[in-house]
Amino acid sequence: MTGPDPATLHPLPHHRRLVFLRNLITRPNIEVGDYTYYDDFEDPANFERNVLYHFDFIGDRLIIGNFCALASGVKFIMNGGNHETAPVSTFPFAIFGHGWETAMNGQSVAEKYPSKGDTVVGHDVWIGHEATIMPGIHIGNGAVVATKAVVTRHVPAYAIVAGNPATVVRYRFEEDTIARLEKLAWWFWPAEKITRHLALLSAADVAALEQAV
Repeated sequence: MTGPDPATLHPLPHHRRLVFLRNLITRPNIEVGDYTYYDDFEDPANFERNVLYHFDFIGDRLIIGNFCALASGVKFIMNGGNHETAPVSTFPFAIFGHGWETAMNGQSVAEKYPSKGDTVVGHDVWIGHEATIMPGIHIGNGAVVATKAVVTRHVPAYAIVAGNPATVVRYRFEEDTIARLEKLAWWFWPAEKITRHLALLSAADVAALEQAV
C-alpha cells in the first residue's frame, strides 16, 4: 500500500464533500498538484466559483502545489478584479464600449488594467476556512493561513499568518530547519518513498528524517 490514488476524486468514499482538487478542476488557467484536497461544507464545485474575477483575456494563472489542504470557503481574488487608481476615476469605462473603448488608448484590456501576475501556492500549505488570497500573492511551502485571514502580501515558507491584512504570527520552524526542509522537498518524492518514511514525516524530528533519506 502506498497511499490513495492521486487520480481519485473522492479519496474518502464516505465524505463526498472532500476531493483531490486536481481531478475536479475544469479551467485551464488553474493548476493543482497531486494530493491537494479541498473540503467544502456544501459542494466542492464551489472551489472554482470562489476563484473570482478570473478572466481568460487577462491570462493570469492560479497555481497550487502538492499536498495542500484547503478549507471550505477559501477565496482567490484574481487580477480581473483590479481597477486603475492613478486616473481621476477608477471606473473601467473602456470595457463597456459604445464609444468608451477610446479610453483604451490603443492598449489591450490586459495591458491597461493592473495585473500582479500569477497567484502561486507552494507545497504542503494549509489554508483555513474562508481565508481570502489577493491577486499575485505567492505563499511559500509549508505555510499556514489562518481562518478568515486576508492575504495581501507574499507569505514566506513555513510562516503562520493571520488577520486582515494577514501578518506573520510566527514561523513553524527555525530558519535553518526551514532551509533543510526546503532542500528535502519531500512533496516531490514518489508515493513509495513517502510511505516508507511516513512516521518521520508525521513527527517533528527533521534531523532523523534527513538521516533516514
